[in-house]
Amino acid sequence: MSNRIVNKDNHWLELEEWRKKIDAIDHKLSNLLCERLNCAQNISSLKQRIGEEVLQPAREKEVLTNVLNQADSELKACALEKIYKCIIEETRLFQHEWKNEQQTLSSR
Repeated sequence: MSNRIVNKDNHWLELEEWRKKIDAIDHKLSNLLCERLNCAQNISSLKQRIGEEVLQPAREKEVLTNVLNQADSELKACALEKIYKCIIEETRLFQHEWKNEQQTLSSR
């Protein structure tokens, strides 16, 4: 077998190992994101009881700043900012949907 074929096979094996690591990270991330949504649900419930709005720009900015401080490069900070803006937006939508669902259930 030529060196070229062996090298290519080794690269494919390495690629599969990296993909397995990403799969494991995705599993952990999805669990953590569900936990985050559970926290957001509890926060939404508290906000509702104390008359606070779901949208709180100062808190969202604080969350984003905390996350961006973890980046070890400008490129990663840029990617994290985009990812977390999506996470924050989806969490806000989740809170609104949960709040509406609760109001529907309580009006029955």
